[in-house]
Amino acid sequence: MASQRVSNFGTTIFTEMSRLAQSIGAVNLGQGFPDFDGPDVVRDAAIDAIRGGVNQYAITTGALALRQAIAAHALRFYGQVIDPMTQVTVTSGATEAIFDAMMAFVDPGDEVVLFEPFYDSYQACVQMAGGVAKYVRLRPPDAAHLTWWFDEAELAAAFSSKTSVVMVNTPNNPTGKVFTSDELKVIGALAKKHDAVIVSDEVYEHLVFEPAKFVRPATVSELGERTLTISSGGKSFSFTGWKVGWALGPAALVSAVQKAHQWVTFAVAAPLQAAMAKALTLPDSYFAQFQRDYVAKRDFLAKALSVAKLPVLRCDGAYFLIADVSGTGHTDDLSYSRWLVNEKKVASIPASIFFSDASRPVHAKHFVRFAFCKTEATLQEAARRLAPTAS
Repeated sequence: MASQRVSNFGTTIFTEMSRLAQSIGAVNLGQGFPDFDGPDVVRDAAIDAIRGGVNQYAITTGALALRQAIAAHALRFYGQVIDPMTQVTVTSGATEAIFDAMMAFVDPGDEVVLFEPFYDSYQACVQMAGGVAKYVRLRPPDAAHLTWWFDEAELAAAFSSKTSVVMVNTPNNPTGKVFTSDELKVIGALAKKHDAVIVSDEVYEHLVFEPAKFVRPATVSELGERTLTISSGGKSFSFTGWKVGWALGPAALVSAVQKAHQWVTFAVAAPLQAAMAKALTLPDSYFAQFQRDYVAKRDFLAKALSVAKLPVLRCDGAYFLIADVSGTGHTDDLSYSRWLVNEKKVASIPASIFFSDASRPVHAKHFVRFAFCKTEATLQEAARRLAPTAS
């Protein structure tokens, strides 16, 4: 019999949509993985490592060369001084790092503050740790707010003496929200007041679009001492299948995460760690072009959705667009997504899966998420299929 902690987990909508898209030949704008490979120099580094005999267990904290590269990256882009010996641990993707963090910092009955919509694994990890999720709504742009925003009073009310963790995802999946320095200070002050750890998921750190500016929470005054930063190479270098992630921050926080990690996956694929160390040393020109390419992809898909009469909400980062499908005549987002993949042969993800049960029918039923981490040819074909048919 399944334990209570997993008994209510079903097959994810990502699996359902990807499987259906593949079976009927749909363009898959659902699950967020690129349909292209990352830089050849990084792929070649993995091949060289395999041929060079880097094929046995890596040290559980991660290959030294990769930990050094992660520390150098933090200094290069954020001015952070990180000790690769005590302040970095390498995990099987950011998803494992998030799970490890919940195991490390959440005891049964502890409360975890989640901004919703949230990446779906957060809620599952809180549940498996025996924690209780407290939700704070990210509200869509409106007449008074250019970007997604949250109510400070609602955030304050979500904290209590039981709060152990507040989860921040910047840029946010699925909304594309990039948290500002002022917003992070508000979060940090509450975390300090309640002695909570900030777990910051930053896997889209190199996908931030002007005029937004990315601020690493750990670099904001007073947040660094209580912030665990999580990132990975999958999004920044387009090798999501490699599952190479990491956690960095104060030695005490990283040590706690490492204690969980050693009993979850123990170590990450050794040759892929060698390749990711190479990736992190790519020149600034790579990251600048990477960003420009994604601005073009975002803008192309946004125009295609607009032509299809699906209004798009502002996206400042990551590689997803949220479209409003309230004018389509469908009762909810799941109904629309299933219609779209079957009738138009374009797969999307109903955004309600990123919301809590209470919020889902109220705030999420007219939002659908589309991924634009695709080739130009894929996006062009999606636009063709999405275009309204002449009557």
